[in-house]
Amino acid sequence: MNIRPALETDLPVIIDLIRELAHFEKEPDAVEVTLEELRRDGFGDAPQFSIIVAEVENEILGMAFYYFRYSTWKGKTIHLEDLIVREKSRGTGAGTALYAAVIKRGAEEGVRRIEWAVLDWNEPAIAFYEKSGALILRDWHLVQMDQQGIKNFIDRL
Repeated sequence: MNIRPALETDLPVIIDLIRELAHFEKEPDAVEVTLEELRRDGFGDAPQFSIIVAEVENEILGMAFYYFRYSTWKGKTIHLEDLIVREKSRGTGAGTALYAAVIKRGAEEGVRRIEWAVLDWNEPAIAFYEKSGALILRDWHLVQMDQQGIKNFIDRL
């Protein structure tokens, strides 16, 4: 298995992985990002994110999609947006290898925290993360405002 940074030419497979994850998370119609947006925002002059892929014999099995953040309490951190392994490739070690690659990157960069979200019904992932030493912060709630919410808020100002 080869773990490597994604290339721009990997983007069609990456967007397929994103769609596969959305389907797994019971949100098959939620993906709005386009291939061109991923190209611009990840491979342009000022990349907004990084992607690591796991491949065997030139076939991408999965990916880790992450970016750097800054915490007022901790300083530089990494946010792991998605860790995706194709359903047919689960159990191959690809997920563990990608997870380890992101954690190693965090250590190399001297981050004080790596964070991500996990769905409360994804018990296998929760068990994996806890076994690895990660803390599940069950007293925090994820808060989001979608595009319509942003518009509605601005319109009320």
